[in-house]
Amino acid sequence: MKRIINNFLKYRYLLMELIKKGIKLRYRRSYLGIIWTLLEPLLMMIVLTFVFGTLLGRGDKTYPIYILCGRLAFSFFSTATRSCLRSIRSNSGMIKKVYVPKYLYPLSEVLYNYVIFLISLIVLVIVCCVLGVYPKLTWLLAFIPLLELLLLSFGVGMILATIGVFFRDMEYLWSVAITLIMYMSAIFYYPDQLFKKANDWKMLVLKMNPLYSVITNFRNCIFGQAMNVKMLLYALLFSLACIAIGVAAFVKKQDKFILEI
Repeated sequence: MKRIINNFLKYRYLLMELIKKGIKLRYRRSYLGIIWTLLEPLLMMIVLTFVFGTLLGRGDKTYPIYILCGRLAFSFFSTATRSCLRSIRSNSGMIKKVYVPKYLYPLSEVLYNYVIFLISLIVLVIVCCVLGVYPKLTWLLAFIPLLELLLLSFGVGMILATIGVFFRDMEYLWSVAITLIMYMSAIFYYPDQLFKKANDWKMLVLKMNPLYSVITNFRNCIFGQAMNVKMLLYALLFSLACIAIGVAAFVKKQDKFILEI
């Protein structure tokens, strides 16, 4: 463990440069630049509210906030995991030329997307204030589900980064899987309205999705409600399990990456 920590500290400056590079490349040749981080979720919120508001919102004036919370969290998870999946192959030139701890590439992908995600939360604060959901003490607890979101994305990302080197079709399979995860995350619908019974098998499937647990607790913090402890623990344990599996698989296979990229 000490060797791993020392190795990380040795290359921490490179990690920072990779994060900066990721942010710069994300908005290269974009006229709006970082402003698009604020506009994109706002525009998606408007579209989703317009499309689903009448059917699912049922006159709830806070429905746009409900959507925005889910959309922001899911968008980060989707973008970060997709980036991790391609991280080793997209940095094949550097990997072949110099020695760099390979885990820095998927890690930097998650972290730079997380920085962009945190910036986009400014839109959520503005929309909340406009619609009458003002800051509460529970907002301070939002860092807990947001930290779980970071851990979950990193764990899943490490697994995908390893698989993606040896199985190129994983990129297409994950595109399908991420769409299913989106519908299982209750981004634009209220689960209690669609599934009347708590023991409905559809509700049980929904609760098996750790991202749903993270989004639910994040929303609870924003709306001033108590977090669901069972969901909190489930998402945390699932995230840590993914990290353990992902890191173990990555370390075991990383010496063979050079033969595949």
